[in-house]
Amino acid sequence: MTAYISHTTVDASDAFTLSRWWQAVLDYTEDPEDPNEPGHEECLISSQDGRHHILFIEVPDPKQQVKNRIHFDLRPADGTRDTELARLLSLGASEVSDLRNADGTGWVVLADPEGNEFCILRSEAELGR
Repeated sequence: MTAYISHTTVDASDAFTLSRWWQAVLDYTEDPEDPNEPGHEECLISSQDGRHHILFIEVPDPKQQVKNRIHFDLRPADGTRDTELARLLSLGASEVSDLRNADGTGWVVLADPEGNEFCILRSEAELGR
């Protein structure tokens, strides 16, 4: 017997706004039978194939200003890491740490509008895959 991850949960001060932001970043969808709305304390978004879900839950506690113990590593579906980095910054991400190397390896640590950290990696094409 094994278990599987039903969904990833992200604490938020505004579940609706943060779910919308990540929906734009990841091209995820919401359930048309149970749409997310302003004021909802729980907002669920899902990958286009329905295999991954992220649940945003409002909590009263502010984000602690320490390194996340778990985070998303994003890889561009199209284009390059640097092109995707520019897109994410234009959507409102903030740069936390630039760990890119001169040889093209490395990544950039970003934070979403509520301060949750995540990384942007090189695309599969950049890796030669």
